[in-house]
Amino acid sequence: MKKKLNDYINNDYQFDFFTKVGIVCLVIVVSGIFGWLYEFIFYFFNSGMKRFYYRGGNFLPFINIYAYGAMIILFLTYKKRKKPLQVFLISMLSCGLLELVTGWFVPRLNNGVRWWSYNEEILNFGNIGGYVCLRSVLFFGLSGLLLIYIILPWIFSLTHKLNKKVFLIISISLCSIFIIDELYNLIFARVLFLPRATDIYKKLGFNFQYFMK
Repeated sequence: MKKKLNDYINNDYQFDFFTKVGIVCLVIVVSGIFGWLYEFIFYFFNSGMKRFYYRGGNFLPFINIYAYGAMIILFLTYKKRKKPLQVFLISMLSCGLLELVTGWFVPRLNNGVRWWSYNEEILNFGNIGGYVCLRSVLFFGLSGLLLIYIILPWIFSLTHKLNKKVFLIISISLCSIFIIDELYNLIFARVLFLPRATDIYKKLGFNFQYFMK
Protein backbone atom coordinates (compact mmCIF):
# COMPACT_ATOMS: atom_id res chain seq x y z
CA MET A 1 0.00 0.00 0.00
CA LYS A 2 2.78 2.40 0.97
CA LYS A 3 4.70 1.53 -2.19
CA LYS A 4 1.64 2.18 -4.35
CA LEU A 5 1.13 5.56 -2.69
CA ASN A 6 4.78 6.47 -3.21
CA ASP A 7 4.54 5.45 -6.85
CA TYR A 8 1.41 7.57 -7.26
CA ILE A 9 3.06 10.60 -5.67
CA ASN A 10 6.33 10.35 -7.58
CA ASN A 11 5.20 9.12 -10.99
CA ASP A 12 4.17 11.55 -13.70
CA TYR A 13 1.11 9.77 -15.10
CA GLN A 14 0.36 10.30 -18.76
CA PHE A 15 -3.26 9.56 -19.60
CA ASP A 16 -4.89 10.06 -22.99
CA PHE A 17 -7.72 12.56 -23.32
CA PHE A 18 -10.59 10.07 -23.01
CA THR A 19 -9.10 8.40 -19.94
CA LYS A 20 -8.78 11.84 -18.33
CA VAL A 21 -12.46 12.42 -19.08
CA GLY A 22 -13.31 9.11 -17.40
CA ILE A 23 -11.23 10.02 -14.34
CA VAL A 24 -12.95 13.39 -14.03
CA CYS A 25 -16.36 11.72 -14.37
CA LEU A 26 -15.62 9.37 -11.49
CA VAL A 27 -14.30 12.22 -9.34
CA ILE A 28 -17.59 14.07 -9.91
CA VAL A 29 -19.68 11.03 -8.97
CA VAL A 30 -17.66 9.99 -5.91
CA SER A 31 -17.34 13.52 -4.52
CA GLY A 32 -21.04 14.31 -4.98
CA ILE A 33 -22.03 11.10 -3.18
CA PHE A 34 -19.42 11.71 -0.48
CA GLY A 35 -20.84 15.17 0.17
CA TRP A 36 -24.36 13.78 0.40
CA LEU A 37 -23.26 11.14 2.93
CA TYR A 38 -21.42 13.73 5.00
CA GLU A 39 -24.48 15.99 5.20
CA PHE A 40 -26.84 13.09 5.81
CA ILE A 41 -24.78 12.02 8.83
CA PHE A 42 -23.99 15.53 10.07
CA TYR A 43 -27.60 16.73 10.08
CA PHE A 44 -28.61 13.65 12.01
CA PHE A 45 -26.27 14.74 14.81
CA ASN A 46 -27.31 18.38 14.31
CA SER A 47 -30.91 17.35 15.04
CA GLY A 48 -29.83 15.82 18.35
CA MET A 49 -29.80 12.36 16.76
CA LYS A 50 -33.59 12.48 16.49
CA ARG A 51 -34.19 12.75 12.76
CA PHE A 52 -32.50 12.04 9.43
CA TYR A 53 -32.74 14.64 6.68
CA TYR A 54 -32.53 13.97 2.97
CA ARG A 55 -30.08 16.56 1.68
CA GLY A 56 -29.84 17.95 -1.84
CA GLY A 57 -32.54 18.35 -4.42
CA ASN A 58 -31.97 15.30 -6.63
CA PHE A 59 -33.46 11.83 -6.81
CA LEU A 60 -30.02 10.30 -6.35
CA PRO A 61 -27.81 10.88 -3.29
CA PHE A 62 -25.68 13.63 -4.81
CA ILE A 63 -24.87 17.24 -3.85
CA ASN A 64 -23.37 19.24 -6.66
CA ILE A 65 -21.32 21.79 -4.72
CA TYR A 66 -19.09 18.99 -3.41
CA ALA A 67 -18.44 17.88 -6.98
CA TYR A 68 -17.54 21.47 -7.95
CA GLY A 69 -15.24 21.69 -4.95
CA ALA A 70 -13.57 18.41 -5.84
CA MET A 71 -12.88 19.65 -9.36
CA ILE A 72 -11.30 22.82 -7.97
CA ILE A 73 -9.15 20.78 -5.59
CA LEU A 74 -8.13 18.37 -8.34
CA PHE A 75 -6.98 21.08 -10.74
CA LEU A 76 -5.30 23.23 -8.09
CA THR A 77 -3.51 20.57 -6.06
CA TYR A 78 -2.81 17.48 -8.16
CA LYS A 79 0.63 18.71 -9.22
CA LYS A 80 1.35 19.65 -5.61
CA ARG A 81 0.63 16.16 -4.29
CA LYS A 82 4.18 15.83 -2.96
CA LYS A 83 3.31 18.54 -0.42
CA PRO A 84 0.30 17.47 1.70
CA LEU A 85 0.25 20.68 3.72
CA GLN A 86 -0.17 22.74 0.55
CA VAL A 87 -2.91 20.38 -0.61
CA PHE A 88 -4.70 20.85 2.72
CA LEU A 89 -4.41 24.64 2.75
CA ILE A 90 -5.36 25.14 -0.90
CA SER A 91 -8.35 22.81 -0.53
CA MET A 92 -9.47 24.60 2.62
CA LEU A 93 -9.18 28.12 1.19
CA SER A 94 -10.49 27.49 -2.32
CA CYS A 95 -13.54 25.49 -1.24
CA GLY A 96 -14.18 27.86 1.65
CA LEU A 97 -14.30 30.71 -0.87
CA LEU A 98 -16.59 28.65 -3.13
CA GLU A 99 -18.96 28.03 -0.23
CA LEU A 100 -18.92 31.67 0.85
CA VAL A 101 -19.63 33.02 -2.64
CA THR A 102 -22.28 30.37 -3.40
CA GLY A 103 -23.97 30.85 -0.04
CA TRP A 104 -24.13 34.61 -0.59
CA PHE A 105 -25.50 34.41 -4.15
CA VAL A 106 -28.09 31.62 -3.76
CA PRO A 107 -30.64 33.56 -1.65
CA ARG A 108 -30.33 36.53 -4.01
CA LEU A 109 -31.13 34.32 -6.99
CA ASN A 110 -33.70 32.11 -5.28
CA ASN A 111 -36.22 34.47 -3.65
CA GLY A 112 -34.40 34.52 -0.34
CA VAL A 113 -34.24 30.73 0.13
CA ARG A 114 -30.97 29.53 1.59
CA TRP A 115 -29.59 26.05 0.95
CA TRP A 116 -27.70 26.10 4.25
CA SER A 117 -27.17 28.34 7.25
CA TYR A 118 -24.48 27.75 9.83
CA ASN A 119 -26.44 30.07 12.13
CA GLU A 120 -28.74 27.08 12.71
CA GLU A 121 -26.06 24.43 13.19
CA ILE A 122 -23.82 23.00 15.87
CA LEU A 123 -20.05 23.58 15.89
CA ASN A 124 -20.45 26.80 13.92
CA PHE A 125 -17.46 28.66 15.36
CA GLY A 126 -15.85 31.13 12.97
CA ASN A 127 -19.25 31.62 11.35
CA ILE A 128 -19.41 34.29 8.62
CA GLY A 129 -23.00 35.27 7.90
CA GLY A 130 -24.11 31.65 8.13
CA TYR A 131 -22.42 31.00 4.78
CA VAL A 132 -19.15 29.47 5.96
CA CYS A 133 -17.52 28.51 9.26
CA LEU A 134 -14.24 27.12 10.54
CA ARG A 135 -15.60 23.60 10.78
CA SER A 136 -16.64 23.58 7.15
CA VAL A 137 -13.33 24.88 5.79
CA LEU A 138 -11.36 22.42 7.93
CA PHE A 139 -13.58 19.66 6.56
CA PHE A 140 -12.80 20.84 3.01
CA GLY A 141 -9.09 20.68 3.77
CA LEU A 142 -9.38 17.12 5.07
CA SER A 143 -11.59 16.19 2.12
CA GLY A 144 -8.88 17.49 -0.23
CA LEU A 145 -6.38 15.13 1.38
CA LEU A 146 -8.87 12.27 1.05
CA LEU A 147 -9.42 13.07 -2.63
CA ILE A 148 -5.77 13.46 -3.62
CA TYR A 149 -4.25 10.65 -1.55
CA ILE A 150 -6.98 7.99 -1.41
CA ILE A 151 -9.78 8.49 -3.94
CA LEU A 152 -7.63 9.59 -6.90
CA PRO A 153 -5.08 6.75 -6.52
CA TRP A 154 -7.99 4.31 -6.37
CA ILE A 155 -9.44 5.74 -9.58
CA PHE A 156 -6.00 5.59 -11.23
CA SER A 157 -5.75 1.93 -10.25
CA LEU A 158 -9.09 1.28 -11.98
CA THR A 159 -7.67 2.66 -15.23
CA HIS A 160 -5.03 -0.07 -15.06
CA LYS A 161 -7.26 -2.90 -13.85
CA LEU A 162 -10.14 -2.34 -16.26
CA ASN A 163 -10.19 -2.47 -20.00
CA LYS A 164 -10.16 1.13 -21.28
CA LYS A 165 -13.52 0.74 -23.02
CA VAL A 166 -15.10 -0.77 -19.89
CA PHE A 167 -13.63 1.98 -17.70
CA LEU A 168 -15.01 4.72 -19.95
CA ILE A 169 -18.45 3.12 -20.25
CA ILE A 170 -18.76 2.79 -16.47
CA SER A 171 -17.39 6.23 -15.58
CA ILE A 172 -19.16 8.26 -18.27
CA SER A 173 -22.46 6.38 -17.83
CA LEU A 174 -22.49 6.91 -14.07
CA CYS A 175 -21.64 10.58 -14.42
CA SER A 176 -24.28 11.06 -17.10
CA ILE A 177 -26.98 9.56 -14.88
CA PHE A 178 -26.16 11.97 -12.05
CA ILE A 179 -25.93 14.96 -14.41
CA ILE A 180 -29.30 14.13 -16.02
CA ASP A 181 -30.82 13.90 -12.54
CA GLU A 182 -29.27 17.28 -11.69
CA LEU A 183 -30.45 18.97 -14.89
CA TYR A 184 -33.97 17.60 -14.55
CA ASN A 185 -34.43 18.93 -11.01
CA LEU A 186 -32.55 22.16 -11.53
CA ILE A 187 -33.91 23.19 -14.94
CA PHE A 188 -36.40 20.96 -16.75
CA ALA A 189 -38.76 20.32 -13.84
CA ARG A 190 -38.97 24.07 -13.18
CA VAL A 191 -39.47 25.06 -16.82
CA LEU A 192 -41.95 22.30 -17.66
CA PHE A 193 -43.71 22.38 -14.26
CA LEU A 194 -42.90 18.74 -13.58
CA PRO A 195 -42.62 17.20 -10.10
CA ARG A 196 -39.15 17.60 -8.62
CA ALA A 197 -37.35 15.10 -6.41
CA THR A 198 -38.13 17.14 -3.29
CA ASP A 199 -41.85 17.20 -4.15
CA ILE A 200 -41.98 13.43 -4.54
CA TYR A 201 -39.81 12.66 -1.52
CA LYS A 202 -41.86 14.99 0.68
CA LYS A 203 -45.01 13.07 -0.27
CA LEU A 204 -43.20 9.87 0.69
CA GLY A 205 -42.46 11.32 4.12
CA PHE A 206 -38.81 12.27 3.74
CA ASN A 207 -37.55 15.11 5.94
CA PHE A 208 -35.98 18.15 4.30
CA GLN A 209 -34.33 21.14 5.86
CA TYR A 210 -34.58 24.61 4.34
CA PHE A 211 -33.39 27.92 5.62
CA MET A 212 -35.06 31.23 4.90
CA LYS A 213 -33.10 34.47 4.95
